[in-house]
Amino acid sequence: MAAAVDEGTIFVGGGGAGHAEAQRLLLKYGNRHGLVAGATGTGKTVTLQTLAEGFSLAGVPVVLADVKGDLAGLAMPGSATGKLHAPFSERAAQIGYDLTYDAFPVAFWDIWGELGHPVRTTVSEMGPLLLSRLMDLTDAQEGVLNIAFRIADEEGLALLDLKDLQAMLTFVGEHAKEIGLRYGNISPASVGAIQRQLLVLDGQGGDRLFGEPALALGDMMRTGTGGRGQINILAAEKLMGAPRLYATFLLWLLSELFEELPEVGDPDRPRLVFFFDEAHLLFDDAPKALTDKVEQVARLIRSKGVGIYFVTQNPEDVPDDILGQLGNRVQHALRAFTAKDQKALSKAAQNYRANPAFDTETAIREVGTGEAVTSFLEAKGAPGMAQRTLIRPPMSRLGTITPEERAAAITATGLQATYGRSVDRVSAFEMLRDRAAAAARAAEEAEEREARAKEEEREFAKARRYEGKAVGRSTSRAGSRSSRSDSIVETFGKSLARQIGSQAGRTIVRGILGSLFKSR
Repeated sequence: MAAAVDEGTIFVGGGGAGHAEAQRLLLKYGNRHGLVAGATGTGKTVTLQTLAEGFSLAGVPVVLADVKGDLAGLAMPGSATGKLHAPFSERAAQIGYDLTYDAFPVAFWDIWGELGHPVRTTVSEMGPLLLSRLMDLTDAQEGVLNIAFRIADEEGLALLDLKDLQAMLTFVGEHAKEIGLRYGNISPASVGAIQRQLLVLDGQGGDRLFGEPALALGDMMRTGTGGRGQINILAAEKLMGAPRLYATFLLWLLSELFEELPEVGDPDRPRLVFFFDEAHLLFDDAPKALTDKVEQVARLIRSKGVGIYFVTQNPEDVPDDILGQLGNRVQHALRAFTAKDQKALSKAAQNYRANPAFDTETAIREVGTGEAVTSFLEAKGAPGMAQRTLIRPPMSRLGTITPEERAAAITATGLQATYGRSVDRVSAFEMLRDRAAAAARAAEEAEEREARAKEEEREFAKARRYEGKAVGRSTSRAGSRSSRSDSIVETFGKSLARQIGSQAGRTIVRGILGSLFKSR
C-alpha cells in the first residue's frame, strides 16, 4: 500500500483502469513551482489539501489562502463516517493507498483578526510599487507616491500605518513648490487622488493590514509535532470582497520571502511552499511593472527554497512567461462550451508532454471529479509524461470546522501573545505633527520679538530713551539664513519663523498645519 510521503516523494495518486500506477511529486523538485487548474467543482480544493498535507508530512511549512472557508479542516482529522469522506475508501483501495485520518499543525491568520492571528505589515515594507497597484494609481500619481517615500526616507520619518502616509502626503502637497524643484512637479490633483484612494483602502481593511507588530516570516516557517511543517491558513472569505487587497497582500508576502531568505541552491526539499488560490486576481488588469515583478519573484525565489503553486480555473489566467516556469502540474477538467473555451482547452493540452496511450486534450475534457491529468518533474528536472490520475483522498477533514475548534487551534500556536495586540509607536504622523507644532511656536515667538522691536523703535522715535545714537532695527529677519545642508522639513520650519510678523500670518500657519495638529 502506498504512503503519503515515501523516500523523498509525495504520493499524489494514480491506479485503476486506464490510470498510471503511481504519480509522485519529487520533493527535490518541489521548489520548481506548480499549477493546479480546473473548472469549478472538479476537485481543485481537494488536490490543494492533499498536496498541503504531503508537504507538511515531509517537514515543509505551507502557506495557503482559504477562499471558501473549506480548508480549515486541515486542523482536524477526517472520518470514515463523514459525509464528504464516504466515497474515499473505495478510491483509496483503487489506487493502492493506505488511508489513515489525521490532523495537521495549523496556524490561522486573518487581516481583520477575527478568524486567526492578526497579520500586519508596514507601509514602508509594502513599498510604493505594490501600494500603487493596490490603489490603482496612474503613472503620475505613482510618481508622487515615490517622492513621498523618498522624502520620508531622507528625513527619517517611519511610514508604519495609513495615518503616517496620509500625513506625509499632506506635507508633500503643502510644500509642492519647494519639493518640486528637487524631485519634479507635484500636482495637488495627484495628491488629492491618492488621499481619496487611501480613504477607500482604509474602508476595505487597510487600517488593519498596516501597522505593528508586523508579521515575522519565521513565525510562518515553523514545524509542529513530529516534525511536520506548519500549515498557515489565511482566512480569505472576507478578504475576497477586496480582491485587489487580497492579491497585493499575497504578492507582498512573496516579495518579503524573496528579500529575506538566503540562497540555498538545490535543497532536498523546499523550505516553504506557497499556494496562491484564485491566482487570476493577481494578474487581472495588472500593469506590466507588476507582472514583471511576479515573473522575477517566480524565477528567482526557487533558489531560496520556496515553491509557488498557482491555483486557478484556467491555465490562461497565468501569463505565458510565468506559466513556462511551472514544472509540476495537475489539470482537472476544463469545460469547452464555446469556441473560446475550446481554444483554451487545446492550448492547455499543448503544455503537456504527450502520452501515446491517450489524447491529452480529450482526457482533460473527460476526466471526472477527483481525477486529473498530471505531469511532475522527473530525474534531472525533465517534464513527466501526461498521466490520467485519481487524486488520493485527504487525511484531514473536508469542509469547515466549528468556532470552538478554530479557537483551540489558534490558542495552541502560542502566537496570540505576539500578534494579539497592535502597537502604535512614534512614526511619521507624530514626528510631522511635533515639527509643525515647533514651527508654530517659533512663529509666535518671532511675532512677539517683532512686536517688541517695533515698540522700542516707536519709543526711540518719541525720544523717550534717546541716547544720541542711531536707532537700529532688530527683528527676526536678522537671523542667519539656513544653509543648503538643511533638510526640507528644517528649511520649512525656519522659513515659517522668518515669514511670520502678524496675527494674520499666524492664522495662515495654523491653517496650513491644521491637519497635522489634529490628533487621531
